[in-house]
Amino acid sequence: MSGPTGSKINRLLRIWPSGTVAVLPWLEKNGVYQQLVHEYEKTSWLRTVGRGAYAREGDKPEWTGGLYAIQAQMDLAIHAGGKTELQMQGYAHFLPMGRNATISLFGNPGVKLPAWFKQYRWGAKVRYAATSLFAGQADQGLTKKDLGPYSIKISAPERGMMEVLYGVPQVDSYEEARLLMEGLTTLRPRVVQDLLEKCASVKVKRLFMLLAENCKHAWVKKVDLSKVDFGKGKRTLVKGGRFDPKYKITVPNTEAGPTVAGA
Repeated sequence: MSGPTGSKINRLLRIWPSGTVAVLPWLEKNGVYQQLVHEYEKTSWLRTVGRGAYAREGDKPEWTGGLYAIQAQMDLAIHAGGKTELQMQGYAHFLPMGRNATISLFGNPGVKLPAWFKQYRWGAKVRYAATSLFAGQADQGLTKKDLGPYSIKISAPERGMMEVLYGVPQVDSYEEARLLMEGLTTLRPRVVQDLLEKCASVKVKRLFMLLAENCKHAWVKKVDLSKVDFGKGKRTLVKGGRFDPKYKITVPNTEAGPTVAGA
């Protein structure tokens, strides 16, 4: 394609990372308005992946390329976390990926996942949770994952584990969380400390430390629990399980320890 239209598509392709989605407002910001987008579709430069979202012709963007658009172009506070983050960082190699996998995304309360992302067939189930787990601290415990042509925000392992625990037992099982914690031998005490102090969920904080102590991780000794608010009263994951007297929470009886009747 030659002429002004060709020049525009060439400029666009230079700033548009391969493997990612582009949303219409971003295209318009870069001089490619809707009428021109339609022309590019006709000439096979672009193809739609959903209403107002496009891929370069020949590209087969994965969900990470869609998340890139959500973060970099739409500026929405949504990131990959939980088990998905742990899988991406190599901490959950025994968990299924492939076409039966689940993509775990997290956002702030009130932030909606774009319809085009939810409706597109990424080859995996998308699970999105808008939580106040770290209220007022949207970027707390997040890091960047370099994927070559682009990068995305994901949870650091410390936050990812807490996000897993947020979904126990409704989404993920206690046993699965325990297995994940076993592999987290190199968590950073300072990051754990900061997240525990800012975490809004009593259940998550109690489970996190209970599992970490049961795994006898060396970094546990460097966490100052006196600065963490573990709340008051008892918590129960399952009835008839094992009551942990230190963290006052009843968990499935999968580990050695006393079972307290009526806890």
